[in-house]
Amino acid sequence: MTTELLLRYVHFISIFTIVGSLVSEHMLLQKQLTRNTIAKIARIDAVYGFAALTLLAAGLTLWLGEYGKPALFYSKNWIFHTKLTLFVLIGVLSIYPTIFFIKQRKGNPDELVTIPTGVKMLVRIELLLLFIIPLLAGLMSRGVGYFGN
Repeated sequence: MTTELLLRYVHFISIFTIVGSLVSEHMLLQKQLTRNTIAKIARIDAVYGFAALTLLAAGLTLWLGEYGKPALFYSKNWIFHTKLTLFVLIGVLSIYPTIFFIKQRKGNPDELVTIPTGVKMLVRIELLLLFIIPLLAGLMSRGVGYFGN
């Protein structure tokens, strides 16, 4: 019971951290930014990445370790697989902005850098996909999508 509670807590805190980080990145992004601001965004992005890995570790442990519900509850639910696919897709979409922030943070801190439109668009798509996941989680918790016996 204690392990399950701790895993669920870490899972939720990771979710909140991911949402907060991604919203912060979006709010800070403008057409042009100083390298100093890009360095701040890169640090926020690192927190985002760490939270995503923590979320994945806690989630996989809850699923495969059978804490709470049996693993089949998740394994035989197409909504769960959709949720997991969206999470992975968000991670893949975040690669380009992450690389951009890491590369552009170096140099004169006051120098202005033009931010490619694609970076902001990818962050927006990540946010959109991220906000679909709680709906899927709510449906899944009600047993919707289960295709087992």
